[in-house]
Amino acid sequence: MELRKPLFIAALVALGLCVLVELGASLVLPRPVASPADLQASIRAEGVEDEVNLQELLSVQKDNPPTPGMGIPYLALVDGLFLLTLGLMGASLLIPERVHGQVQGVVSLVGAIVALLAGIAMLLAAIGLLLLMVSLLTAVPFGTIAYLAVWGFFNRGGAGATLGLLMTLKVSAGISLALAHPRFLQNKGLVLLYLTSLLATALVSLLHGWVPLILVSITDALGAIIVAILGLIWAVVLLLGSLVSIFRVLKLKRSVA
Repeated sequence: MELRKPLFIAALVALGLCVLVELGASLVLPRPVASPADLQASIRAEGVEDEVNLQELLSVQKDNPPTPGMGIPYLALVDGLFLLTLGLMGASLLIPERVHGQVQGVVSLVGAIVALLAGIAMLLAAIGLLLLMVSLLTAVPFGTIAYLAVWGFFNRGGAGATLGLLMTLKVSAGISLALAHPRFLQNKGLVLLYLTSLLATALVSLLHGWVPLILVSITDALGAIIVAILGLIWAVVLLLGSLVSIFRVLKLKRSVA
């Protein structure tokens, strides 16, 4: 059966849009910040008007501009690996096997190494931010107010809409792949990677809606840690697969020689 190219291209475009949306979330999905009135109300509720300076809190807020959190941007690690794997599989159906075998291992190796290094850095950043937020939140009253000033408000509605769009694109990509060629469904690794992508998106969405608004930033960082770990696992899998592919090509060249 020949590859249905329009459906395959549609799947690639859908996944490419997913990665772009995830990477661009910090630009299109700002997180609301606490207004001076909200901060003043928090200070009064804690009864620390004499100890806490509102202007200092506003300065802290200014030095830490609002972000959309880490969960959505971190999804690009898993989806980027999925897009790379799918692109290589599609190339195997379009170009000669001999040429594809020589290129696949090198491209996979480079992509896996980049994803591995990026995943480690992202994981450490998420863990560091999570520890900082938890330590501030539990340091009543000054740390708690500082936490509220920077991370106490989260654009949950915008994040939910973005995650809904991502899920729609991913489901559309899966349907397009299933119709494009049966080989995609027969590849267990590709199917598992696709399911991992769906699971990661659903997990981030669940963590955003599971807790009160002031705690969403913390659960979002927790979701980012889980997504980074999933990405690292798949990066290692891709790395091992690329090494095996390169070894096979070298072994074949030696046998021919």
